[in-house]
Amino acid sequence: ELEASPEMRLIAETLMKARGSILDQIKVLDRRLMAVARANPTARLFMTVPGGWLITALSVASSFDASSRFKRSSSAGAIVGLTPRRYESGETSRNGRISKQGNLMTRKHL
Repeated sequence: ELEASPEMRLIAETLMKARGSILDQIKVLDRRLMAVARANPTARLFMTVPGGWLITALSVASSFDASSRFKRSSSAGAIVGLTPRRYESGETSRNGRISKQGNLMTRKHL
């Protein structure tokens, strides 16, 4: 077993206390985020999807503030840039890659 100097022990103990305090704060914030998600119908619905985690659900809920504003569910993808880019000129019309318009963070979460 290695022997540590008193200074190193003090530093290690201080760092461990700080780590414990940070972990306690993370637990409090996680509970608050879960309460916010449960109060939001869109986030609550998204969390029922397999892989629909808390942060992703809140990100989606913030982007799709009111699902009633979409006439079709296919319109929702445009908000986060998940729809194909359209190329049209004269007689040519084709779809390209996703447009990547809209909320970058939500797109990354998805």
